[in-house]
Amino acid sequence: MRHGFEESPINPLPVVVWALALPIIASEIVFALGGAGMIGGAQGIGLRQQALQLAAYPPEMALVFWQRGEVLWGQAYRVLTYPFVHYGFTHAAFVTVFILALGKVLSEVFSARALLGLFFGSAVIAALVYTAFSALIPVRFNPLVGGYPPVYGFVGAFTFLLWTRLGQTGGSRMRAFSLIGMLLAFQLVFGLIFGNAGTSWIAEVTGFVAGFGLSFFLVPGGPARVRRALRQR
Repeated sequence: MRHGFEESPINPLPVVVWALALPIIASEIVFALGGAGMIGGAQGIGLRQQALQLAAYPPEMALVFWQRGEVLWGQAYRVLTYPFVHYGFTHAAFVTVFILALGKVLSEVFSARALLGLFFGSAVIAALVYTAFSALIPVRFNPLVGGYPPVYGFVGAFTFLLWTRLGQTGGSRMRAFSLIGMLLAFQLVFGLIFGNAGTSWIAEVTGFVAGFGLSFFLVPGGPARVRRALRQR
């Protein structure tokens, strides 16, 4: 038998990537069973709505905290939970695919802790910036729901890796931003066609910027690299 013949042709996903994706997958299974009347009884069909009410992040929440001068920790958890609930199966499926695909690529460079930092850091920063915009712009901002903001954070980290690699090989670093450009263009067209552009793009673009920026510090050797760059200036 040749060496390596018994190895799986598919590289296993790291545990941390599954840890981010499985809550979404599990919740969708529960919602499907509830919708089919297999769990939850008569209330089963409303399980998704109940989860949205518990986990979504309403931007006015942080404004209330600011006005009161205190944080209500019984509600603050929402900045970490909103990425795991979605409006529907398709919404959740797209997010899960991105988490698995980008998480696998990023895990080859970033540690498990760094991946968690990228995901939740992007989610929190996106929520805070979304809140700031909701206070400045006189339009209705819906609650944040779904994993697109931290997924865009993963896109930002992936862009950082391409940007760094192109810089090392002498290529045009602007090429690294082609993926985010394509995603935003697709989202714009999709929103115009179906009329649901909304304001969530603010959180998603912020997630991308946050992921790109956090990568400077979370990539192996990142803090030392940043210090060297600051000294050279």
